[in-house]
Amino acid sequence: MKLVVIDGQSGRTGALLVERIRAAGLPLELLAVGTNAIATAAMMKAGAQRGATGENPVLVACRDADIIAGPIGILMADALMGEITPAMAVAVGQSRAQKVLLPVNSNCGKIVVGVRDLTLSQIMDEAVEVLRKLCGLSAQPL
Repeated sequence: MKLVVIDGQSGRTGALLVERIRAAGLPLELLAVGTNAIATAAMMKAGAQRGATGENPVLVACRDADIIAGPIGILMADALMGEITPAMAVAVGQSRAQKVLLPVNSNCGKIVVGVRDLTLSQIMDEAVEVLRKLCGLSAQPL
């Protein structure tokens, strides 16, 4: 299964997710797509198998992704301090891929109501468990 991780700014969120996925040994092809070169480089350093940068790679990657993961802002035009273009948000939203959205409220200008206040590490733990289930694997004991 092909997992596209989309992130921007420093790529910290995407890199942490890639690290956790690799550590969990999930059977996923990891494609890192950064909205900028710094984000892509961070995700590649964290262990993504392939990487690309910019709007067009987001559009192309969303066409055949099985799963798309990233901060919730990837669904919102002008999120991530303007790094998510309207075309990117549409591509993510219209993709047939299952979306695993990380409820990161900072630097997005949007607040997700009803979401527990978790650390980034706790969000990643939950994301890996969701991905484990999407891969058809049983849950890991905590």
